[in-house]
Amino acid sequence: MQFNAQHFALGIDADFVGPESENFRPKTWPPAPDFPVVIDHTGKIISQYSDQIWDLSPWAGRRLIMNFGIISRINTNTSAACAEMARLICAWWLWGPRAVNTPGTLSHRFVQMMPLFKLCATNDVEVSGLYRHPAVVDELPMAFSPSHAEGALVLLHILYEYRHAFGHTILDQEGLRRLSNSISRHERSQTAYIPPRIWLYQVNRLKEFLDDYLACAERIADCYKECISLYEKRFGSLDALYSKQGKRDTEEYGFSRNFGSFSSYATKHAVLETILKWTRGEGSTKDKLTIASLSNYMTLASRVGVAYLLNFSLMRIDEAWKLRVGCLEVENDPQFGPIFTLGGITTKTINDADARWVTSPSTQSAVTVLAHVARLKMSTASKRSSLLIPQDQVEKPWHHLRQYEPWMRTNSKGDDFNTRPTYPSYISILKTNPALFDIKKLTITESDLEYARLLTPSLDDSFRVGKVWPLAWHQLRRTGAVNMQASGLVSDPSVQYQLKHATRSMSLYYGRGYSRVNLDPIAYATYIKTMYEVLSKEITRLMTPRFVSPYGEARKQKMLNIVSSSDAKKLNISAKKGLVSWRETLAGGCVKRGHCSLGGVDTLIHCGGGHGKGACTDALFDRERLPELIELQALIEDRMDVAPPQSPYHESLSLQHKSVSNILTTLEEAIL
Repeated sequence: MQFNAQHFALGIDADFVGPESENFRPKTWPPAPDFPVVIDHTGKIISQYSDQIWDLSPWAGRRLIMNFGIISRINTNTSAACAEMARLICAWWLWGPRAVNTPGTLSHRFVQMMPLFKLCATNDVEVSGLYRHPAVVDELPMAFSPSHAEGALVLLHILYEYRHAFGHTILDQEGLRRLSNSISRHERSQTAYIPPRIWLYQVNRLKEFLDDYLACAERIADCYKECISLYEKRFGSLDALYSKQGKRDTEEYGFSRNFGSFSSYATKHAVLETILKWTRGEGSTKDKLTIASLSNYMTLASRVGVAYLLNFSLMRIDEAWKLRVGCLEVENDPQFGPIFTLGGITTKTINDADARWVTSPSTQSAVTVLAHVARLKMSTASKRSSLLIPQDQVEKPWHHLRQYEPWMRTNSKGDDFNTRPTYPSYISILKTNPALFDIKKLTITESDLEYARLLTPSLDDSFRVGKVWPLAWHQLRRTGAVNMQASGLVSDPSVQYQLKHATRSMSLYYGRGYSRVNLDPIAYATYIKTMYEVLSKEITRLMTPRFVSPYGEARKQKMLNIVSSSDAKKLNISAKKGLVSWRETLAGGCVKRGHCSLGGVDTLIHCGGGHGKGACTDALFDRERLPELIELQALIEDRMDVAPPQSPYHESLSLQHKSVSNILTTLEEAIL
């Protein structure tokens, strides 16, 4: 097949003529055997595509080789073919979409996947089509080292998503799910998934804060600037104020001593009620408000902003803490329309100072608040001649800066502007700002615990009914990944409503790799692992009476590999090992392994036996879909009434009607 070079982009910062040049990209796929892979600075070809060894040393600036001969020397019939496929996969990483940008990354990926190549060669199975050999797939988790298994899963998922362009399928979705649920996890205990009710409460409360801030942002700025100007007029300048001797916490420099009650200024600018609401709580009186409340409110706005971003992205807290003004960008994708991304720095990858995280359009409010607070703080810092502020920081400051207000006892008097505040824990924000959340709303109920344990069976004793849910930044990351699946596991209608505008494009972008921007690979890996984890959790629900086989419980047990109908533990083990396949259909689901040639996902004719040959033996019907199926039956009957008799359309409707009737009969008998 022809290799369309314009679909492939690779930017390598190197001192030699390498594969990033348009003249050194293959014109066909697979590349020709003599196509150059590495050329040194003199123009000499160091390695070409068909070589047993690719010498990346001129690119890396150190000795670095990739030896495909290790695979081909395994004494089996398919070892040479396995080595060739390994070479093709490496070429895809080098010239394909989501291409590597350093030789170290290419070599590391090769090392990560080497156990798969060796395993296939040893078992005399071609790498292309490994998914057809489930017994060999089951050996993969033991072949991969714990440190490489998860990375290999992500690489295999990407190859699966691009299987049509790549030309081969290594593992299909079922094989990937089985691998995902078999690889050993590094975490001693899994990060907790926040139950839907608690997650929804905290994110709605954060949004309420942001909306309140935006409603009075201009008035907050006017009040803040007036208070700063009062000090400048009273002491000449901020520099003059800080040059004075004595402690800054004495009454001589206090706001009320020099300028009167701050409440009068807050009332003047119509921000009194808003500041009281979020710093003191509903119903607080104005006599409790001090000038420090203004700074505390603005600092809280920054904390709330970052918390909201973490709820709708897969960022780490340390990555979100490094975001700067102007970080939100919009990519207009031809398939999905506007896609919102956050651009920043990730410390977990190589040469990734401009990584991207897909986010929700609703985060615009959080980014706007963060930028507003940052610019106000920067305006005060800029008045200090002793502070050496880089010009790029003046134009696009960090979202989180130290306190420079002269009225704050903790104001930053040091000259090192680059010393930034450390981020607090999420739970500490709750403790220091009791007006932000209602503790009662964060108290764990039986239903909350049931949801949480469904996704995190390893919860410890700190998660108990009656205790306050211990919110943590990393929980937002995992909960966001699970919620992006829009799965039936998160069935609370209000959560679905909250998420539906935010997760569809995010899920497709992470799951299918559509984006042309440099998505953060760690966030991408988090999403992929969670996707297969949620799929397995869905499968474990099949053991409940909710799902019915048209051929009875015995057939259902056989399909699910259950030894005993009461042996739930063994079913869970089977699901975790990937011994049960599952795809959703209009009537419920199907456990058929591999492709369904009868179109069962989109039509019910063969699922319910409308064609007169009995229901599909791999079908399971969902009792909760009974109302929807009744409505479907009525809709089909209405269309049959207007369809021309004896027409192909009428015949198709008749078959569908018969199938739906059979399914309804099965479900009604199961309920009775």
